[in-house]
Amino acid sequence: MALTTKQVAKLTEPGRYGDGEVKGLYLQVAPTGARSWLLRYERGGRERAMGLGPVEDFTLDEARERARKARQLLKDGIDPIDARNEERASQAAERALAAAANVTFKECAEQYYKFHSRKWNNAKHSAQFLSTMKMYAYPALGKLPVAAIDKALVLKAIEPIWYTKTETASRVRGRIEAVLDFAKTRGYRMGENPATWDGNLVHALPARNTIAKVEHHAALPFAEVPDFMVQLAAREGIAARALEFTILNASRTGEVIGGRWSEIDLEAKLWTIPAGRMKAKKEHRVPLTGHSLDILKALPREGDFVFPGGRKGVPISNMAMAEVLKRMGRFDITVHGFRSTFRDWAAERTGYPNHVIEMALAHVIGNKVEAAYRRGDLFAKRARLMADWAKYCFGKPLDATVSNVMPIRRAEK
Repeated sequence: MALTTKQVAKLTEPGRYGDGEVKGLYLQVAPTGARSWLLRYERGGRERAMGLGPVEDFTLDEARERARKARQLLKDGIDPIDARNEERASQAAERALAAAANVTFKECAEQYYKFHSRKWNNAKHSAQFLSTMKMYAYPALGKLPVAAIDKALVLKAIEPIWYTKTETASRVRGRIEAVLDFAKTRGYRMGENPATWDGNLVHALPARNTIAKVEHHAALPFAEVPDFMVQLAAREGIAARALEFTILNASRTGEVIGGRWSEIDLEAKLWTIPAGRMKAKKEHRVPLTGHSLDILKALPREGDFVFPGGRKGVPISNMAMAEVLKRMGRFDITVHGFRSTFRDWAAERTGYPNHVIEMALAHVIGNKVEAAYRRGDLFAKRARLMADWAKYCFGKPLDATVSNVMPIRRAEK
């Protein structure tokens, strides 16, 4: 017997109630009291059950119509459940595409930063990413769908500063390129990246080396180093010792402030910087001179970092050594500039080969052939070079029995 509207309203006992009008259509009442329509059919030798919706949403006539359409698909050799799943998947894909089309450049840049910033070793560069995006990219691109960013829009963001802040503009371009590549992998956009340089923007903007002056870090003339080191040695505090250590080893700021005691072997007079902390992503061994060892031995062992900061578990800030220079009244030089000072001294006052000096500075070997043949790190030769540099810094050979290191007051980290 065919179900009636009145019967449907009264049937509340758990079970399945067949409809005689459409084959396989049932009113299903669950033990919880929930009532829904169900179509049962056989496909490929097995029985399947397809839900047609709750009674509250579909009347008996509507359930019959939905069941008839499903059975028509069966007649055409199409499984109605598979067809519905495919349709839902297609609709979901369309919704995803619609949502992706609405993702703005700013939203995508923030996603990129959140995804990658945890892997960046340099906190300064991490902060610069967001600041340059906010200052230069967002005004032109931020509110626009990332899918709509084209070459003209990229130029709108970077061309105004290309001639006046060329280095900054170049970095902004690279960051925009990275964000757009990220957007493509996330399905937010398609096609070529309009921010790439080679074969693209190279034809729209002059090369930066043709318009930008090379800005070197202000360096102290090497002739003034001995006097400077005497003044520095007279200053107290962790930051002053870190600067002294940095100069003696011709190191980069990040290498020193990130240094951990686990990297130091006092007995072997060795500092091994892991690849993850090096600019070239290659492990670097630093031979430690007598004075460098004196500095390390005088430091307090408070936590993992060699040069601990004011808060527990953190090193001194990346500006701490620059602040020492300011307190000394040396606004004319930079911490990084001492690497150039060392380079000039080694080239003009010593006979060490250029490749030994370059390896002491942990520079990447530009010549691939030379790099292939020179696989060692020339540690013994570099040890002699750095010992000579330490002697020069203090004007005379160091007396191993006398410490030239100022004591460190813990209250003045």
